[in-house]
Parts: sequence; structure tokens; C-alpha cells
Amino acid sequence: MELEQFTEETALEAATELRRVLAARTHRRKVMGQEVVVPGQLGEALQLPRTINRLQSKQQKQRELGLSEFQELWPTLSPSTRKKVLGGIGWYDPKELDWDDKRSNRRPVVDPSN
Repeated sequence: MELEQFTEETALEAATELRRVLAARTHRRKVMGQEVVVPGQLGEALQLPRTINRLQSKQQKQRELGLSEFQELWPTLSPSTRKKVLGGIGWYDPKELDWDDKRSNRRPVVDPSN
């Protein structure tokens, strides 16, 4: 998949979805002898809350900084994580859709031998 082009609005949407995807990952830990399931902390480690706050800022300079941070983070994510995020925000690759899918807008392949 080609590198996605994010604007400030789409980066905010993707960063929010990324935080949700990363928080959905759970880990088992033992606390006082009992096994508990805790949500993932990778979003905080990647400083997503700070990036999201910058993307939501009223100051243009802060939004640009947040966009830059997100664009630097995006390529470092695994392909499966990126696919989950893009699916969550409704982005798709039309080439991967079935022929019957209304979003595909594919034209029929013409046989050149005819």
C-alpha cells in the first residue's frame, strides 16, 4: 500500500483510532497472586495523547507539529495495525474490493483479443 497522505483532520481521526486500537490490546499480569487483564499502554508510550492534543489545538503551529509527529509515527507501525486503523476510519484500497462491492467503481476488463 502506498504511503497515506494525511491532513490535520484525517491525522486526528487516525490518531484517535490508533489510540483505540492500541488500547484494545490486553496483557495478563499477576497482582498480589491473582492474574488480571490490563489494557495496553503502547499508546501512551508513543505519546499519542500529546499528538492528539496538538492536532486538536487552536494554534496552527501546534496542529502542524502534531501532524508532523503523526506522519513520523505512521510508517513505524506494523502493516496489520495500520490496516486496522484505516479500516476503523473508513479508508480502503479500491483495488482490494470485490467486484460486487459498490465502492469499487471498477470497470470490466476488456479482452484485447476481441
